[in-house]
Amino acid sequence: MSNKGLNACYEFRRREIRYMVKNIHGKIGSPINLSEQIFLTTFNVTVNMLWGGSLNGEESNLGIEFKDQFEEFVRLMVEPNVSDMFPVLRPFDLQGIESKAKKNISWFYEFFESVIEQRKKLGEGPKMADSKDFLQQLLELNQKGDVKTSISMKETNAVLLNIVTGATDTAFTTIEWGMTELLRHPDKLRRVIEELDAIIGDQNIVEEFHLPRLLYLEAVVKETLRIHPPAPLLMPHMPSETIVVAGYTIPKNFNIFFNVWAIQRDAEFWEDPLQFEPEMFLNVIEKRNYKGNSFDFFPFGSGRRICIGISMAEKIMMLVLATLFVLFRMGIAEWAKT
Repeated sequence: MSNKGLNACYEFRRREIRYMVKNIHGKIGSPINLSEQIFLTTFNVTVNMLWGGSLNGEESNLGIEFKDQFEEFVRLMVEPNVSDMFPVLRPFDLQGIESKAKKNISWFYEFFESVIEQRKKLGEGPKMADSKDFLQQLLELNQKGDVKTSISMKETNAVLLNIVTGATDTAFTTIEWGMTELLRHPDKLRRVIEELDAIIGDQNIVEEFHLPRLLYLEAVVKETLRIHPPAPLLMPHMPSETIVVAGYTIPKNFNIFFNVWAIQRDAEFWEDPLQFEPEMFLNVIEKRNYKGNSFDFFPFGSGRRICIGISMAEKIMMLVLATLFVLFRMGIAEWAKT
């Protein structure tokens, strides 16, 4: 996730974006499920960076199945569970949530184990910038045999699940909401297209070196994350000892959730907080960044638990959005006039 690592994986991102463009061009004249296209692209970018593979062509059906399983995974995570409120009932699993979750997790673990088995048969994976890929490093840790540094296969699967779902969901959800909000606000969409015309010109392909100059599109992504944070309660925090914060006693080992969805819509911090206004981010770039140092805007969290994949997510979200709008800009321009 370092800048050096991300730069080493640039060709993976470039290749998957171009495959998405080719796929969309191949479906001219027929309906296109953009949701599936966006998910497959973000998913393939992630797994390419982890182990140099992807699910394109005939294997794309497996990618769609992964999407369905992932949506079930998210639904089970957020579904209210009476056993969480009354732990004495936990052994009974009254709503069947635990059994469904175990079945769901098993599907993901079987998927990752098939990838691992294939890697073991092929040997080492592709090298990036004279280094081993992430999966190869995990497998070496699994095989070390040192109790302090080795990890089990179950832990290996868990790490892969955390990274793949976390990296895919953030980008996929934000891209969908970004497109939705721009379609709801044609004036904002026109400004995005004008910026792309000025920076990209007659080219049909967006490159990553264009992204730092797409300031309005960056503001669109930030405003989308403000109104529609992909993790509304962030990841839970847990104090290692009982503490008192602002007069509230927080017991040791209790889960604490931060309602970033409500904070980023708070009228105390934001003017017209329910309105989609990317312009708010154009003049306050230093204050309202992704670093978590502004407590009215921290969609990726803050402090030591902040998301480690911010740079990657920002690249993917802007690159996919810019590519899609360049791809459809002629039709969008005509639509926006109506």
